[in-house]
Amino acid sequence: MALSLDTTIGDLVAARIGRSEVFERFGIDYCCGGQRSLVDASRAAGQAPEAVIEAILASDRDAAAADRAAAAAPDATDWRQARLRELTAHIVATHHAFMKGALPRIGELMAKVLAAHGERHPELSEVAGVFAALREEIEGHLAKEEQVLFPMIEEMEITRDLVGAHCGSVNNPIAVMEHEHDNAGAALARLRELTAGYTPPADGCATYAALLEALAAMERDLHAHIHKENNILHPRATQLEASLLAAARQES
Repeated sequence: MALSLDTTIGDLVAARIGRSEVFERFGIDYCCGGQRSLVDASRAAGQAPEAVIEAILASDRDAAAADRAAAAAPDATDWRQARLRELTAHIVATHHAFMKGALPRIGELMAKVLAAHGERHPELSEVAGVFAALREEIEGHLAKEEQVLFPMIEEMEITRDLVGAHCGSVNNPIAVMEHEHDNAGAALARLRELTAGYTPPADGCATYAALLEALAAMERDLHAHIHKENNILHPRATQLEASLLAAARQES
């Protein structure tokens, strides 16, 4: 679709739902005001249309570049061989950072969609409840990883010594994390069921579509996050602790 000042906001978002984030940033109503032209909607929000177009083009370029990079190398690093502290740093910089940005945005979208569509779509009440509980658990989960588990693993790898006097074995916090991963998986399955696979209803607006895309993106990121921990980080940390414990017993 050609981008012009006369293109409607609704058409722009329909062509690429990710543009909704640009309009949110500029305070432009792309839902109820979706029939306004780009120039009229920008001016109504007190924004320069040229600045909005520039932001949309930059967002489109970033999305295209991200798609190309993902297709070329979804994750070129072999995390089975990298240092554990490199993996924990990657998880924080990639998945924790994603969640810290995505969760508040989803919460805001959820409130808008529930207020506008809740009466016609009573399932949204449960969607909102499941997300709220999941968000609370994820936020606590990230903090526990950053403050307890990851420092414990990193210190153990750097010092080559058994650590974690307050936690005992590294398997103790790992067990807590994996239990919470199971809870998250169940919540994601319920969200997918309630939203018909994150499919917007026929009467859904652009905000509704943006919410469902954001929930789908959250699911994709959590799946990758949990995979890297359950299948790589945690087994390697357990193995490292076991080898250090065996070495300590040999020395004594």
